[in-house]
Amino acid sequence: MAPDGIEKLAADLRKQEEQDGKPWSKLIVEKEGKILRVLNATHGNAVGADFSGYFEPYVEEVWKKYSSGACCKIDTQAGPGVLEGKVTSSGKLRIGDEEFDKPNTNDILGCNSGPFTTGENQTRNAIIPRLAAAFHRTALLHCEQHPSDPNTFFSQDPTNHYARLVHVNNVDRKGYAFAYDDVQPEGGEDQSGKVNAGDPVLFTVSAGGESAGKGGGGGNEALQGEAGDAGNGGGYDRAAPPPPPPANEGAEGYDRPPPPPPPGSGGLREKVKGFAGKFMK
Repeated sequence: MAPDGIEKLAADLRKQEEQDGKPWSKLIVEKEGKILRVLNATHGNAVGADFSGYFEPYVEEVWKKYSSGACCKIDTQAGPGVLEGKVTSSGKLRIGDEEFDKPNTNDILGCNSGPFTTGENQTRNAIIPRLAAAFHRTALLHCEQHPSDPNTFFSQDPTNHYARLVHVNNVDRKGYAFAYDDVQPEGGEDQSGKVNAGDPVLFTVSAGGESAGKGGGGGNEALQGEAGDAGNGGGYDRAAPPPPPPANEGAEGYDRPPPPPPPGSGGLREKVKGFAGKFMK
């Protein structure tokens, strides 16, 4: 987020509460007049934000649509391929050979209870993330193929406006705003902001608020001084082999990391420099 991102998120949630009367502002946790954090609606009960019954009208609309001849399609993005789904005469949403009961608000927000409980059936386990994400993003009435395009996400009330506004207020519009926010259509752009690499050689963590990652302060200086600007990757030779890991603990010659220095002997910065020097030699 931008430096004022949390303030903008809080302001947008307050506006949303004015529009629909739901307790979005209760998700904003303050201390001494400053915003400390903003909780996902999944954890609303911890702060008295009761969303009971919120998604139920939407679920009823979905059941009505898919019991009247319409057919949804879930791309499992796995071995079972694309499976068709309709509501049966018994009131179940049948996708392929798997049947799902109506989810309630807690099921949709948490993505891990009721019909979204995973188990040993791998086909069902492949359906659940795509189906749960479609409910969470309220995309099931707009289109019948899921995962759907991002322009269908959070576009109909009721929806998880916390998740919607996290994406709005993040600089790159990405954010892991609910459990299955990494679900995306084949070839589609990831929405969650997850980072992965098959050949990692360096993992840098920057801390320090607005100065983080700028190379002008915080812990970056210690790594830059010992590792050729490794603090921001500017001088790191990716073609060079990564440093070898330490031998297994307990084996002969195991090099145990040094104990922390006593108080007054340099603190965190010196420890970081010591470890950087050790692994970058």
